[in-house]
Amino acid sequence: MPIGLLTLEIYIPDARSLKDKRQVLRSLKDKLRHHFNVAVAELDHQDVWQRSVIGVVSISNDDKHLEQSMRAVADESERLLGRDLVGQEFEIL
Repeated sequence: MPIGLLTLEIYIPDARSLKDKRQVLRSLKDKLRHHFNVAVAELDHQDVWQRSVIGVVSISNDDKHLEQSMRAVADESERLLGRDLVGQEFEIL
């Protein structure tokens, strides 16, 4: 059973505090969870104001469907974050 993992590296230049950062991340996580029914969590840089690594995970019984849905998540993340998304990596486990 394949598991899709999308890792998003985010730089938030306008964040002046952890509160600012959490507001951006909470909005992103809520939108992705609601729209795509995926699990989303912050994986790294929890105590740094302007950086974050977010993991998005989904599971499916079909590799093709999993890849399409995770590509849609990546596209939506890029649309939502714009210039703040500095890197992304997708893998099937």
